Amino acid sequence: MPMAIFGSFSTVQIQVATDARFTAAMVYAAEALKAGSPVAQRIAGIALGVTEKVGLSGGAFALEQVYLPRVRPDAFFESHRNYIDVQVLVEGEELMEVHELARLTVSDPYNPERDLIKYADAADAAVLRVRAGDVAIFFPEDGHMPSLRWRGPGLARKTVVKVPVR
Repeated sequence: MPMAIFGSFSTVQIQVATDARFTAAMVYAAEALKAGSPVAQRIAGIALGVTEKVGLSGGAFALEQVYLPRVRPDAFFESHRNYIDVQVLVEGEELMEVHELARLTVSDPYNPERDLIKYADAADAAVLRVRAGDVAIFFPEDGHMPSLRWRGPGLARKTVVKVPVR
Protein backbone atom coordinates (compact mmCIF):
# COMPACT_ATOMS: atom_id res chain seq x y z
CA MET A 1 0.00 0.00 0.00
CA PRO A 2 1.28 3.49 -0.75
CA MET A 3 2.33 5.84 2.02
CA ALA A 4 2.32 9.63 1.96
CA ILE A 5 4.56 11.41 -0.54
CA PHE A 6 6.09 14.76 0.33
CA GLY A 7 8.55 17.22 -1.20
CA SER A 8 8.96 20.04 -3.65
CA PHE A 9 6.52 20.10 -6.54
CA SER A 10 9.18 18.95 -9.03
CA THR A 11 10.19 16.00 -6.84
CA VAL A 12 6.62 14.85 -6.19
CA GLN A 13 5.72 15.28 -9.86
CA ILE A 14 8.47 12.82 -10.81
CA GLN A 15 7.31 10.32 -8.18
CA VAL A 16 3.74 10.17 -9.53
CA ALA A 17 4.51 10.65 -13.23
CA THR A 18 3.60 7.07 -14.17
CA ASP A 19 0.27 7.07 -12.29
CA ALA A 20 -2.41 8.47 -14.64
CA ARG A 21 -4.69 9.27 -11.68
CA PHE A 22 -2.42 12.23 -10.87
CA THR A 23 -2.17 13.79 -14.34
CA ALA A 24 -4.88 16.44 -13.86
CA ALA A 25 -3.70 17.19 -10.31
CA MET A 26 -0.10 17.79 -11.40
CA VAL A 27 -1.10 19.98 -14.36
CA TYR A 28 -3.32 22.03 -12.08
CA ALA A 29 -0.67 22.22 -9.30
CA ALA A 30 1.90 23.49 -11.80
CA GLU A 31 -0.49 26.28 -12.79
CA ALA A 32 -1.27 27.10 -9.16
CA LEU A 33 2.46 27.51 -8.45
CA LYS A 34 3.23 29.48 -11.63
CA ALA A 35 3.37 33.20 -10.80
CA GLY A 36 0.87 35.19 -12.82
CA SER A 37 -1.06 32.21 -14.19
CA PRO A 38 -4.87 32.44 -14.14
CA VAL A 39 -5.01 29.75 -11.43
CA ALA A 40 -2.41 31.52 -9.26
CA GLN A 41 -4.24 34.84 -9.72
CA ARG A 42 -7.56 33.26 -8.73
CA ILE A 43 -6.04 31.74 -5.58
CA ALA A 44 -4.34 35.06 -4.73
CA GLY A 45 -7.74 36.76 -4.90
CA ILE A 46 -9.57 34.45 -2.48
CA ALA A 47 -10.54 36.08 0.81
CA LEU A 48 -9.48 34.73 4.20
CA GLY A 49 -11.73 31.87 5.33
CA VAL A 50 -13.09 31.15 1.85
CA THR A 51 -12.82 27.82 -0.02
CA GLU A 52 -13.54 27.67 -3.75
CA LYS A 53 -14.21 24.38 -5.58
CA VAL A 54 -12.86 23.91 -9.12
CA GLY A 55 -13.70 20.87 -11.25
CA LEU A 56 -10.85 19.09 -13.03
CA SER A 57 -10.76 16.17 -15.45
CA GLY A 58 -11.06 12.50 -14.51
CA GLY A 59 -13.39 13.12 -11.57
CA ALA A 60 -10.78 15.17 -9.70
CA PHE A 61 -11.52 18.57 -8.20
CA ALA A 62 -9.57 21.25 -6.36
CA LEU A 63 -10.48 23.04 -3.15
CA GLU A 64 -8.72 26.42 -3.18
CA GLN A 65 -8.38 27.68 0.39
CA VAL A 66 -7.14 30.73 2.30
CA TYR A 67 -6.79 30.41 6.08
CA LEU A 68 -4.70 31.03 9.16
CA PRO A 69 -3.04 27.75 10.14
CA ARG A 70 -4.44 26.29 13.37
CA VAL A 71 -2.77 25.66 16.67
CA ARG A 72 -2.46 21.93 17.25
CA PRO A 73 -5.16 21.58 19.97
CA ASP A 74 -7.71 22.87 17.41
CA ALA A 75 -6.77 20.27 14.78
CA PHE A 76 -7.49 16.57 14.21
CA PHE A 77 -6.23 13.60 12.23
CA GLU A 78 -8.36 12.66 9.24
CA SER A 79 -8.46 10.25 6.34
CA HIS A 80 -10.58 9.69 3.25
CA ARG A 81 -11.84 6.55 1.51
CA ASN A 82 -12.75 7.76 -1.97
CA TYR A 83 -10.17 10.47 -2.65
CA ILE A 84 -6.43 10.95 -2.40
CA ASP A 85 -5.42 14.41 -1.13
CA VAL A 86 -2.82 16.30 -3.15
CA GLN A 87 -2.12 19.28 -0.90
CA VAL A 88 -0.24 22.10 -2.62
CA LEU A 89 0.93 25.04 -0.53
CA VAL A 90 0.88 28.10 -2.78
CA GLU A 91 1.77 30.75 -0.18
CA GLY A 92 2.84 30.72 3.45
CA GLU A 93 4.02 27.85 5.60
CA GLU A 94 2.52 25.21 7.85
CA LEU A 95 3.11 21.93 9.55
CA MET A 96 1.37 18.71 8.58
CA GLU A 97 1.43 15.50 10.57
CA VAL A 98 0.98 12.01 9.14
CA HIS A 99 0.40 8.68 10.85
CA GLU A 100 -0.53 5.15 9.84
CA LEU A 101 -4.25 4.47 10.25
CA ALA A 102 -3.54 1.23 12.12
CA ARG A 103 -2.04 3.33 14.92
CA LEU A 104 -4.96 5.78 15.18
CA THR A 105 -8.28 5.47 16.99
CA VAL A 106 -11.46 6.62 15.23
CA SER A 107 -13.19 9.48 17.04
CA ASP A 108 -15.88 10.26 14.40
CA PRO A 109 -16.92 7.44 12.05
CA TYR A 110 -16.95 7.73 8.29
CA ASN A 111 -19.10 10.54 6.93
CA PRO A 112 -19.84 9.57 3.29
CA GLU A 113 -21.10 13.07 2.38
CA ARG A 114 -17.72 14.58 3.29
CA ASP A 115 -15.61 11.45 2.61
CA LEU A 116 -14.11 11.99 6.05
CA ILE A 117 -13.08 9.95 9.06
CA LYS A 118 -11.75 11.77 12.15
CA TYR A 119 -9.28 10.27 14.61
CA ALA A 120 -8.18 10.88 18.18
CA ASP A 121 -4.89 12.63 18.70
CA ALA A 122 -1.62 10.71 18.57
CA ALA A 123 1.64 12.12 19.89
CA ASP A 124 4.10 10.15 17.77
CA ALA A 125 3.19 11.21 14.23
CA ALA A 126 5.73 12.26 11.62
CA VAL A 127 5.89 16.04 11.17
CA LEU A 128 6.27 17.69 7.75
CA ARG A 129 7.50 21.29 7.51
CA VAL A 130 5.72 22.63 4.45
CA ARG A 131 6.68 25.78 2.57
CA ALA A 132 5.23 27.44 -0.53
CA GLY A 133 5.92 25.18 -3.50
CA ASP A 134 5.78 21.97 -1.48
CA VAL A 135 3.29 19.17 -2.13
CA ALA A 136 2.03 16.43 0.21
CA ILE A 137 0.01 13.50 -1.10
CA PHE A 138 -2.07 11.57 1.42
CA PHE A 139 -3.58 8.23 0.43
CA PRO A 140 -6.58 6.56 2.14
CA GLU A 141 -4.10 4.67 4.36
CA ASP A 142 -2.62 7.92 5.71
CA GLY A 143 -4.06 9.63 8.74
CA HIS A 144 -3.11 13.27 8.30
CA MET A 145 -3.41 16.52 10.22
CA PRO A 146 -2.76 19.45 7.85
CA SER A 147 -2.98 23.22 8.27
CA LEU A 148 -1.01 23.51 11.52
CA ARG A 149 0.73 26.70 12.62
CA TRP A 150 4.50 26.47 12.30
CA ARG A 151 6.46 29.57 13.30
CA GLY A 152 3.74 32.15 13.57
CA PRO A 153 0.21 33.14 12.65
CA GLY A 154 0.79 33.86 8.96
CA LEU A 155 -1.72 33.47 6.15
CA ALA A 156 -1.69 30.30 4.04
CA ARG A 157 -2.98 29.83 0.51
CA LYS A 158 -3.39 26.22 -0.54
CA THR A 159 -5.15 24.08 -3.05
CA VAL A 160 -6.14 20.54 -2.16
CA VAL A 161 -6.75 18.44 -5.25
CA LYS A 162 -9.04 15.50 -4.56
CA VAL A 163 -8.01 12.62 -6.82
CA PRO A 164 -10.39 9.65 -7.11
CA VAL A 165 -8.86 6.47 -5.69
CA ARG A 166 -9.94 4.38 -8.71
